[in-house]
Amino acid sequence: MAVRAVGSSTVFRSASSSASSPTLLSFRCCPCRFTTLQFRRFSKLGIRFPIFRSGKLAPGHGGVQSTSVHSLVNSVMEELGALRRRRLVRAAAKVELTSSGGIVEDKLVSWTLQQGLLLEFKKDAERVLLAIAQKPDGKKNWMVSDQNGVTSSIKPQQITYIVPGVENFDHTEISDFIQKAQDNLDPALLEFAWVELLEKNKRVTAEELAEMIFGTVEPLECYCAHLLLSEDEVYFTVLETKGSRSIYGPRPASQVEELLCRKLAKEAAEKELQEFKQLLKSAKAMPLDAKPLKSSWLVEEKTRHKIESLEAYAIDACTIDDQRKTAGTILRTMGMVKTASSALNLLIDIGYFPVHVNLELLKLNIRTDHSDEVISSAERLLSGSSDSDEIERRDLTHLKVYAIDVDEADELDDALSAMRLQDGRIKIWIHVADATRFLQPGSIVDREAMRRGTSVFLPTATYPMFPEKLAMEGMSLQQGEICNAVTVSVVLHSDGSIAEYSVDNSIIKPTYMLTYESASELLHLNLQEEAELKILSEAATLRSIWRREQGAIDTATLEARIKVVNPEDPQPVINLYVENQADPAMRLVTEMMVLCGEVIATFGSRNNIPLPYRGQPQSNIDTSVFARLPEGPVRSSALVKLMRAAEIDFRKPIRHGILGLPGYVQFTSPIRRYMDLLAHYQVKAFLAGESLPFSAGQLEGMASVVNMNVRVARRLFSSSLRYWILEYLRRQPKEKKYRALILRFIKDRIAAILLVEVGLQSSVWVSVGAQIGDEVLVRVEEAHPRDDVLLLKEVVI
Repeated sequence: MAVRAVGSSTVFRSASSSASSPTLLSFRCCPCRFTTLQFRRFSKLGIRFPIFRSGKLAPGHGGVQSTSVHSLVNSVMEELGALRRRRLVRAAAKVELTSSGGIVEDKLVSWTLQQGLLLEFKKDAERVLLAIAQKPDGKKNWMVSDQNGVTSSIKPQQITYIVPGVENFDHTEISDFIQKAQDNLDPALLEFAWVELLEKNKRVTAEELAEMIFGTVEPLECYCAHLLLSEDEVYFTVLETKGSRSIYGPRPASQVEELLCRKLAKEAAEKELQEFKQLLKSAKAMPLDAKPLKSSWLVEEKTRHKIESLEAYAIDACTIDDQRKTAGTILRTMGMVKTASSALNLLIDIGYFPVHVNLELLKLNIRTDHSDEVISSAERLLSGSSDSDEIERRDLTHLKVYAIDVDEADELDDALSAMRLQDGRIKIWIHVADATRFLQPGSIVDREAMRRGTSVFLPTATYPMFPEKLAMEGMSLQQGEICNAVTVSVVLHSDGSIAEYSVDNSIIKPTYMLTYESASELLHLNLQEEAELKILSEAATLRSIWRREQGAIDTATLEARIKVVNPEDPQPVINLYVENQADPAMRLVTEMMVLCGEVIATFGSRNNIPLPYRGQPQSNIDTSVFARLPEGPVRSSALVKLMRAAEIDFRKPIRHGILGLPGYVQFTSPIRRYMDLLAHYQVKAFLAGESLPFSAGQLEGMASVVNMNVRVARRLFSSSLRYWILEYLRRQPKEKKYRALILRFIKDRIAAILLVEVGLQSSVWVSVGAQIGDEVLVRVEEAHPRDDVLLLKEVVI
């Protein structure tokens, strides 16, 4: 073997290697390191080095004389060769073989396992331990005492190495032996051995490697060589294994180069991971008001990838395996269980997610913001729109107009007017915001509304179907302002049926914006100056009676409504309202909306207008069977369970059995529901004498997309509402009692109940004697909104 100096490194190369052989072998050692580390190690082996005197420096060789380097290395290699020959003889005596005692040609000959030997065995998939062989356990197994002082029985296939030259090893010395072995490991020696063995195309055992790099086959050095080989992932590969012995071969230089690159990449990734871990730990330790902003985690690509992987894992939305693998690695590094809830808790702890993050909103990928393109287009519509129906609009600004909705409503779609005619009949006007005045089918804003399908109303926020400015300032009805509308006017017979109707473009001037609570209060006060409101209530009563005569089913119940203030706070304010659908004002509005739907269905049928005609087949429900049940939520609950799914026909009206109508079209919420907007497109085109924008087939295709998104929005609303109700209950005093109405029995004494003060249905075990329709008192045992868990217990007085 010869040596040549290159720059500041020394490259070992076989003297017999051809020019075509790899010129750079991976063993490179800095001269200063060679003199301090390798020389010291070689000196321990008894190698004597000649003394080199300083001479003239060779250019470019860092101050080391070229001839001196060659002489030095040649001397080292000569000494190593002689030392190997001496050690080889000694090694045979120290290694006990199953043969007669000499070194045999078969390098894989097994060693006899006997009491007192030091061995390494695989405890499980992740742990490898050192142990002392104690005694046989059956025919093949052995009892061993490991480095932790644990005695166990192991199988022969668990043994990964028997340390040669050891007899009656003291168990108390295992830890010291391991420590010495670790201190003695030097990967550079393995690299040196690889260079030499690759050039000679030789295979090697652990003992041969020990003699080669340490100059001895003492137990400690053999075990060090075994550790270097067994833990190596770059230079050597296992060629053959028999029992606890293996033969290793040097990998090709090209493969080593590739593995080194992989190793460096792995080390860089590990370093990056540890840096990210420190970022996470630092953010977790910060007070809530000092945690990094969510946007700060998304600035750098490498950090964004990790955070987004954690987010995808938390909401079970990993689209590629890399995200799942990255998230799992981060959780493991943080010492956390590899679950979605762990990822969620971590993201909450660092401030990336608020405590009450809406996971369903993220999972369902609901659109919460409008793009800049849509917003810009909407603003152009507001500033440059003209009213093509202006000449044809009926002026109804003389009417007193009531808009009744929940107090947090941002966009108002509909309003009501009424008067009593001279013949005693009631005339009603149902005014619906003319949203299509700003829109053209297929425009940018229209397409975005179709993709959304509906506005999304949550306890924490509202995500409108249209950009907020267009919806609020352009489309929505405004108190005291002149507003464009499509008005459905109806004259009722004395029995509540429709006597006559009309559908017109109009202008109105809303007089009152009332909440349901304030409207109910006005009705209760029966003020003379609000006679129109009283007439509306009377009309609603007539309509309700008439529809029941047509087979309508009353499904009024109690429903919760929640408004959360500052939902990003860990403890936001929760305002809970329980709406009674039998409330006079809610009954009034519901009946007028149903009346409008009946008129539009009749109008569409008589004029052959394709519309989304809604129906619901009646399941031959004999309501008299339920007469024994208390009217209200109990009876409604029983009836709802028998109802069949709604249907839509786009060519002609179909009977809506639950409403008791021959036909029905949703028309009163064009700002909030895209299906209502489609009905407006069709009706408005007919009123203008224009060709209809959509055929029945086109409507059906569009409806399939819209209704899918509507179902997703409803699911999100339901899950969000339930989450906040459970959070509300979780915060209440443990001793608080709640009235619970028994709706039905599920099994034995487990009853489905309605929490009257909360408007939530649940279940609870009730005592013997309680009947359907009875009220019992319950207490909340556990409420976990994130896990959707509510446990109730009856309070027996």
